[in-house]
Amino acid sequence: MTLVSSLKTAALALAIALPVAGAAAAGGSYVNVEQYGTGNAAGGAQTGWFNGMTIYQDGGWNTAIATQDGHWNQTVVGQQGYGNGASATTYGSGNVTGIAQIGNDNAAESTQWGNGNAVGVIQVGNGHSASSTQVGTGNVAVIVQN
Repeated sequence: MTLVSSLKTAALALAIALPVAGAAAAGGSYVNVEQYGTGNAAGGAQTGWFNGMTIYQDGGWNTAIATQDGHWNQTVVGQQGYGNGASATTYGSGNVTGIAQIGNDNAAESTQWGNGNAVGVIQVGNGHSASSTQVGTGNVAVIVQN
């Protein structure tokens, strides 16, 4: 799989996941978790209103943890492969987090404090590690590793 096709696949997965998610909803917020394979683990927590969270895992022994504290935040985590780990923490309002990992033994961590921040992490291959911390308003970060 080439980098371009991997990025297109990851972007498409994120675009599809946001509007169709809705397995659990309260206060206008939703959490949707889909897992296929063996030994995958997912956890999510939300405080506030109109937050959206989608976690998709396909493979084995992947872990995803996401928390949102605020309003109008969106978090999407997609992992395909084995032994991947993702953590997304958001405090504030109007923040967007997207993590896509395709391969094995990748790790991604994102923390946002503030409003209107956006981060995208795309890792294709094996053994990559990425970390992003945003504090303030209107920050944008994109990490791509292949």
